[in-house]
Amino acid sequence: MTEVGLLSINLSINSTHAALLPIRYDNRCRNMSQEQVAQKLAKDPKPAIRFRLEQVVPAFQDLVYGWNRHEVASVEGDPVIMKSDGFPTYHLACVVDDHHMGISHVLRGSEWLVSTAKHLLLYQALGWQPPHFAHLPLLLNRDGSKLSKRQGDVFLEHFAADGFLPDSLLDIITNCGSGFAENQMGRTLPELITQFNLTQVTCHSALLDLEKLPEFNRLHLQRLVSNESQRRQLVGKLQVLVEEAFGCQLQNRDVLNPVYVERILLLRQGHICRLQDLVSPVYSYLWTRPAVGRAQLDAISEKVDVIAKRVLG
Repeated sequence: MTEVGLLSINLSINSTHAALLPIRYDNRCRNMSQEQVAQKLAKDPKPAIRFRLEQVVPAFQDLVYGWNRHEVASVEGDPVIMKSDGFPTYHLACVVDDHHMGISHVLRGSEWLVSTAKHLLLYQALGWQPPHFAHLPLLLNRDGSKLSKRQGDVFLEHFAADGFLPDSLLDIITNCGSGFAENQMGRTLPELITQFNLTQVTCHSALLDLEKLPEFNRLHLQRLVSNESQRRQLVGKLQVLVEEAFGCQLQNRDVLNPVYVERILLLRQGHICRLQDLVSPVYSYLWTRPAVGRAQLDAISEKVDVIAKRVLG
């Protein structure tokens, strides 16, 4: 092979290796003289503020992942902690907020595990005692892919608009994860608080199967219907849904009477998964009279007139 060929291969290897390396700040401002600092401030009086990372990072015991140490100074440059517009970055803000709020335990997603070393160095520089850290495994889609806001349907507003209750969302998320002696459906927030045990949280990511959400919602909706004060609120919400769904089709507005609406809720509790189910076409007969044309009646039976006479008199 010629020298040109070898040079081409080496350049290709080097460029590929460089592309794989993480982009990092080269700490160029660490050793500037006072004169250089003054010159830069004269050009830009609103600089960003960086935090000088130390080579020696203290190890810490995560309450889920155990002992950890991440040598951040060897893989990334000094991070910005205050932007040029005067706003702090997350790294500084979370440390200051948690300290002044007296937070004893920080529970957050496992993607922040590697950033904890930076936060501990900030606590050390500020002379503050750090809290305990517990990094929780991520929620994944049923196929193992990461939940993302780009999916559109993972926003709480989406679930609320579709009639899913907050308690059912909390229930299914905690049910597919860990931290409890056993999984069971239909737990309320007070029950979750009582039963949760941080020592039982595992490092394994949890698969969120949203196809099971209607069944969770059915249980929590049934519980609300069984409670008299909660049922009265549901009556009002169902009245609004009926008005929106049928409007001018309501030949008899007595169907909006709270007594009638409450009776429907009691009769169908445990059979519906969402309040919206009661205004679906399947249950339209509860609110409107069926409109069937003569041709449709004739297709059903040739004796339609005889049947109608006997039924109606």
